[in-house]
Amino acid sequence: MVNKLFGKKIGMTRYFLEGGKSESVSVVKIGPCVVTQKKTLDKEGYNAIQIGFEPKAEGRTNKPLKGHFEASGGKCFSHLNEVRVEDVDAFELGQEIKSDVFSIGDTIHVRGRSKGRGFAGVMKRWGFGGGRKTHGSRSHRVPGSIGNSATPAKVIKGKKMPGRMGYTHVTAKNLKVVDIRPEMDVLLIKGPVPGGPGNLLEISKAP
Repeated sequence: MVNKLFGKKIGMTRYFLEGGKSESVSVVKIGPCVVTQKKTLDKEGYNAIQIGFEPKAEGRTNKPLKGHFEASGGKCFSHLNEVRVEDVDAFELGQEIKSDVFSIGDTIHVRGRSKGRGFAGVMKRWGFGGGRKTHGSRSHRVPGSIGNSATPAKVIKGKKMPGRMGYTHVTAKNLKVVDIRPEMDVLLIKGPVPGGPGNLLEISKAP
């Protein structure tokens, strides 16, 4: 049994329930993910399968990876990841794993990169209040003093300062699968998931 798959965020929409109420849902395209390698307890020290997602042109794949993909049928993929399984023999190289792994009502975790906001100042990045805007003040959006006096005479690690904002791995936990469209391999997940449309996601069942 597989408890994690790849997917791509399509966007968000409204999903109408039977009573006429609606709730916002994220539309995620799941797989199909293909088994590209099997790892066993005897050889690697653990049982897992390697799955590939999103087909990739052979001309854009290097020779070592082409040789690696030949064992599973020769189809190249852009993304690879491992999924721990109990019984490796239950899977075959080249086997497709689709959205039927999940069921309506499942609780899942969705991991992906958040939207990148670029280089941001302290007011946008950390919510600083800023300085005075009147009486000759020249400190409006700057962080102010960041150092210490003679002791310890350095800037402490972890200081809130300007820097790159966003584009970090984020996990949205305990989301609900509202609906599944198996003919399109699409999941409708209640609430938002990390990133914008086209963002790569890891969808796993909550333990």
